[in-house]
Amino acid sequence: MEDEFICVDILQESLGPRANLPSPAAFYGVFDGHGGVDAASFTRKNILKFIIEDAHFPSGIKKAVKSAFVKVDLAFRDASTLDNSSGTTALVALLLGSSILIANAGDSRAVLGKRGRAIELSKDHKPNCTSERLRIEKLGGVIYDGYLNGQLSVARALGDWHIKGSKGSKSPLSSEPELEEIVLTEEDEFLIIGCDGLWDVMSSQCAVTMVRRELMQHNDPTTCAKVLVAEALQRNTCDNLTVVVVCFSKDPPPKIEIPRSYRRRSISAEGLDLLKGVLNGR
Repeated sequence: MEDEFICVDILQESLGPRANLPSPAAFYGVFDGHGGVDAASFTRKNILKFIIEDAHFPSGIKKAVKSAFVKVDLAFRDASTLDNSSGTTALVALLLGSSILIANAGDSRAVLGKRGRAIELSKDHKPNCTSERLRIEKLGGVIYDGYLNGQLSVARALGDWHIKGSKGSKSPLSSEPELEEIVLTEEDEFLIIGCDGLWDVMSSQCAVTMVRRELMQHNDPTTCAKVLVAEALQRNTCDNLTVVVVCFSKDPPPKIEIPRSYRRRSISAEGLDLLKGVLNGR
């Protein structure tokens, strides 16, 4: 098991009184490690620190988060006591007031539950993805049987410095995250973030449907995450499993009322004559 995760429900408690943040403020992340646990563990311990210490935080949150990913990657390379050939994907969610920012590097996924509908807020960075393949090939990388340089099944990751080479060189393996920011509405009920061990065996819509059904029964996001993990194991996933479920309301999701459909029906002239005859006793 090389995965790590982080859940900070009340961000102000981590930052202290100096923090001038909207409420609520929270931070979540999953880190799917490979080649050892060092990269995932280092990223979990340091990613939030690099975000909040960035000069652009909190006014320029996108710049701060992008910069933090690169800084964590470089700091991990220079950590002499750790194995910098290990690597990790990184997906984080930063909630500030009514806005949520998703930053993803790798093939973990963030899915929003919106009144029962699944809305994907991240893109899986697989080497065979068209945009990733073009970027990789432009930088001199190759893809063999779905693997970057025949070694890695993701196109973006932190760590893996045996692939990236020397600091400052342009590598086809990128640590830069893709960002997605949305303003939450009353219809946005919860967020699921999970590593690819979940999504390999389950669609985003299936996961949202399961979580919503569970929340209506017990309203416990931790139990929902455990249910998703158990279901993925039942479906014979072949990878590590880490899942975080975040609810945006203290109340369980409301029952979805499906409006009754009305159909306009017509009767043929022959049928009308027959009906008249019956009603007239003929």
